[in-house]
Amino acid sequence: MTSVRVRYFAGARAASGKAEESILLPAGSTVHDAVTEMQARHGAALSKVLAASSFLVDGVAVRDRTIVLSDGAGLDVLPPFAGG
Repeated sequence: MTSVRVRYFAGARAASGKAEESILLPAGSTVHDAVTEMQARHGAALSKVLAASSFLVDGVAVRDRTIVLSDGAGLDVLPPFAGG
């Protein structure tokens, strides 16, 4: 099994109701698999935010959601930010 520490920022935090949580995934799971698990846990409100979010794996931006997550990885959920 792979343990992933997920941190939610801004709108993702509001939609999930959490700042951070750990999720347990099968070995070899990807960012996409983690997103699917987050959607299952937190429903439609977070699903909408995740569709527009970008992700950092251990502090590095990833666009490819097929990246395999290592045990103990950190996954940051960054929804679009407004401002200027």
